[in-house]
Amino acid sequence: MRLWVLAIGSKMPTWVEAGVAEYTARMPPQLRVEWRALPLARRGRSGDPTRWRREEGERILAATPDGAERVALEVVGKRLDSEALAQRIDTWFAGGRDVALWIGGPDGLDPALQPDWRWSLSPLTLAHPVVRVVLAEQLYRAWSIQARLPYHRGGEE
Repeated sequence: MRLWVLAIGSKMPTWVEAGVAEYTARMPPQLRVEWRALPLARRGRSGDPTRWRREEGERILAATPDGAERVALEVVGKRLDSEALAQRIDTWFAGGRDVALWIGGPDGLDPALQPDWRWSLSPLTLAHPVVRVVLAEQLYRAWSIQARLPYHRGGEE
């Protein structure tokens, strides 16, 4: 099983790349996390955010593996605590399907996208670079809960 993180925007600061790489490297081989940065739609001063979201949505769909469960990360999605996320990951793992986690660009996700469910990391609006690091850490935390590792109890490895 693979978790595919499909994120619009490719130029992330070094601290984001380092944080994502750190938590991704901690994941077990049977639960690989693949990160794909997808280009932003070309923007101009008098641009059209609807068109930009549509173009970015097409890129996300093209990058989504066939048969994968589709999860949109959106502020309006369902909020999960770490234990509920661990249960969700266990369900995904038991089902054997790949999972595609969608992160939209600065204008959000195209409303025409039809995810299987919507997940909110927080009711706060988070900067896109922060979303990536928080997501990477929460995926590792959820897996560590399922694996009964001490990390999830607050102790750093």
